[in-house]
Formats: sequence, C-alpha cells, structure tokens
Amino acid sequence: MPSHPLAYSILPAIEAVAASQWDALVPQQQPFLRHGFLQALEISGSVSAATGWQPCHLCVWQGAQLVGAMPMYRKYHSYGEYVFDWGWAEALERAGGEYYPKGLSAIPFTPVPGPRMLVAPGADADAIREQLARVWRQQCETLGLSSWHLLFADEHEVDAWQRQCPELVAREGVQFQWRDRGFGDFEGFLASMTSKRRKMIKRERRLVADQGMTLHRLEGSAISDVDMAHFYRCYTITYHERGRAPYLNHAFFERLRQVMPEALMLVQVRIEGRPVAAALYFQADNTLYGRYWGSEVIADCLHFEACYYQGIEHCLAKGLTLFDPGTQGEHKLVRGFAPQRVRSLHYLAHPGLAAGVAQFCHEEGVHIMAYRRAAEDALPFK
Repeated sequence: MPSHPLAYSILPAIEAVAASQWDALVPQQQPFLRHGFLQALEISGSVSAATGWQPCHLCVWQGAQLVGAMPMYRKYHSYGEYVFDWGWAEALERAGGEYYPKGLSAIPFTPVPGPRMLVAPGADADAIREQLARVWRQQCETLGLSSWHLLFADEHEVDAWQRQCPELVAREGVQFQWRDRGFGDFEGFLASMTSKRRKMIKRERRLVADQGMTLHRLEGSAISDVDMAHFYRCYTITYHERGRAPYLNHAFFERLRQVMPEALMLVQVRIEGRPVAAALYFQADNTLYGRYWGSEVIADCLHFEACYYQGIEHCLAKGLTLFDPGTQGEHKLVRGFAPQRVRSLHYLAHPGLAAGVAQFCHEEGVHIMAYRRAAEDALPFK
C-alpha cells in the first residue's frame, strides 16, 4: 500500500465517491453494500434527510486511494432498522435528554448480516477501524448525536470493534437461515427431514398447485419493467394492509433493475398466465437473499411457496449454499431454516443510559442464547 498517512472524508451522498473505488472494497457476496444499491436508495428519495436518513458515509484514504469505508446515516427516528431501540429513546427523553439524531452504520431497511466496515485488500484493518472510530466519536460530539449503532455486523467484525472500543455494547439477535447440506435437489432436501415435516411441506406445495397457481423464476434481464411494476404493486399491498406507507418506492426497484440486474431474481406467481403475486430476491456468489413480497390474492400457503420453497429450489439449482430469507419467524424453523446468531454494537454517549443499555443487553442476551439453543434442538432434520 502507499506510504501516505490515513485521512478521512464524510460523504453527503454516495455519488460523491466513484462507484469503481467503492465497489473495489465490497465483498462479492454483499450486493446490498454495492455503490449501485446505496445510490438507488438515495437517488429514489427513499433515503434522504427528508425521510429521516441523512447520509454521512465515512471514507478513509491513503493519498488518492480509497482504503476503507463504512455507510453511515444521521437518523431522526428508528424506523427501518430492525434492531429496536425505541425504549432506549424513551428512557433518555424521560431523563430530559434527546435521543435523536443518532448515528447509524447499517444498510437501510435491510437486516442482512455482513461486513459494515469495508477494507481494501492489503490495508491495515486495525488502523482503518481506529480512524473510523475517531470520526464517528467526533460526529457524536460535534453534532450532538446521542449514540452510534453498528447493525447486523459480521461476527469477527463485532469482536474486532469491541477489542478496539471496549465501551461498545453488543446486542444479541437471532435469524433463520437455510444451508445446503449436500441435498442435491429438493427431493433430497425433503428426504433429510422427519416424516411429519416432509409431509407438511409436500401438502403445502400441493395446496398452492391445487389453487391453480404456477410459479416462475425470472433472473436479471428477463425481469421486464412490466414485471417490476407488478411486483411493486404487490409489495405495497403488504404495507397498506398494516395501514402504513411502504419504505421503498417504485423508482428504487426500477433503478436496481437497470444498474444491477444480475443480482435480482423475481418469483412471479400466475393464475391462467396472469401475475397475481411476486417475491423479489437478491443473489450473490454463493448466497440468496429473500427480501420483498406481496400478493393481490389470498391463497393458502402461497407465502411459504413463493418466499421459502422457491428460494430453496433456486439455491439447489444454481449451486448457492446459503439462503437468508429475511427477519422474523419461528415458522421458518420447521421448514428447515436453522437459527443463526446475529449481533449489533451500540455506543451511548450518556453514561447512565449506557449503563442501563448494557444491563438490558446482557439480560436479553441470556434469554436469546437459550432460545437459539432450543431452536437448534427443534430443527426438523432426521
């Protein structure tokens, strides 16, 4: 690497750095950290100061070379994060403080575990982490941010951050993921399960077919603007049913179709050739990510088929070994998705709040780890 000292910059928008420089730091299995994904969020207006997500991405340079980076936002609420800290905000406000704005290093609306600090090959990761820590601490002090949060980080990254910044509090979580155990095909996957669960899955798939539905997997350039527009109509339904506006707009999804089509896989559900439901996935070198879903019809077991079984079949057909179907859901457990530990890190500037959060996270973590062990014992494999 060059011998220049490290320097930093704070980007008010991801477009302030060249896509080639940013993407050179992004691991292949992380489509959500790519410049195109983050830029689609910003250009579409889904992420902006107006929506409570003000970009302030951190970059570390050696001369003209980008050697480290981390997405960061000043947040004015806690929506779209999936690590819930509303209680912490209420506690600080009851004590006369202000929790918002806060600093957040995460992928907006995307609870996918993975690296949050990007490092160039051959660069000194500890030195870059030290520089980034200096910057987010400075941001907290100079801008009056109550806290800084690093969400859904890699396990080794969590440990490295805690070694360097012992004041960071770790919070435990659980997600459910599917891994290929050498199943070969979907029949091989079913053969690995107990009789009860094998019969359940076969019945659920049969119910979908009996309702006259066919499912079609479209990849990359095979996804047309009409397909994406229909998907978006379905996606909005899931929010409107809960009386909320969707986080993401049509412009965001359409831009993804244009700038990173190779990362997209759309499951389209049809009745007599007419699309009625859809699920949008992302794919990388060895991983499939299930993210967005919606349906114009009410149909038994359709969500399981479109969002789980089609994903498993796609992985087995394409040689993908990991399938992350999204957050929530013990219902995933009985369908072959194993519990996976996820962790986030939190810095609280207020000493009293920091102590309270540390105690809360410790007690919560004990229960979550016990739950994860129980979930592992309940997996439906022989």
